[in-house]
Amino acid sequence: MAIKHLPSESMPREKLLARGPSALSDAELLAIFLRTGTPGMHVLDLADQLLKQAGSLRGLLTASKADFCRHKGLGEAKYVQLQAVLEMTQRYLLETLHRGEALTSPQQTKLYLSSILRDRQREAFYLLYLDNQHRVIHDEILFEGTLDAASVYPREVVKRALEHNCAAVILAHNHPSGVAEPSQADRRITRRISDALALVDIRVLDHFVVGDGDVVSFAERGWI
Repeated sequence: MAIKHLPSESMPREKLLARGPSALSDAELLAIFLRTGTPGMHVLDLADQLLKQAGSLRGLLTASKADFCRHKGLGEAKYVQLQAVLEMTQRYLLETLHRGEALTSPQQTKLYLSSILRDRQREAFYLLYLDNQHRVIHDEILFEGTLDAASVYPREVVKRALEHNCAAVILAHNHPSGVAEPSQADRRITRRISDALALVDIRVLDHFVVGDGDVVSFAERGWI
């Protein structure tokens, strides 16, 4: 059954328009995305079932293509649509940093970095290259490693920073274990990178460690 055939008070689209998206449950938001149910099951019941099968909304959004399409009522077309939505969200968050909000909106920076790094299965070392107004010039994953480590080379960081002619950088990496607390090795490599970049007048403004439900800022800890 399509959403349009539900009673008006049960229609997620009408509820969103009247009360805003934050008023909707995960199942209602997913129902809007799905648009239609399957024979014998209306779209809200389908959405609820899919969330239970995936374990959570996050579980569904981060599923591989094979796992996503395994659910009844989903397929390649829905997977493509969902990936497009997720990519647009990340680009929206990055666009705010391009306006110079990397330092003035630390929560926005954390949200963007979390969207990029949180669900990665391997440790990845990520850089934001900034101009002298702290606007993002470029961003990239520079190193990627194993489940619990990534080899990071300060010389390569300096090389890439000079190639982008940046004035400052923000470092970030994830902990696939889910625990965001920085290690002593994290602190040592941050100091090595800061010292190497200082030789070419490039500042390290912050280093974020992304865990499952938290993002730790070195600057907020007073370590930079």
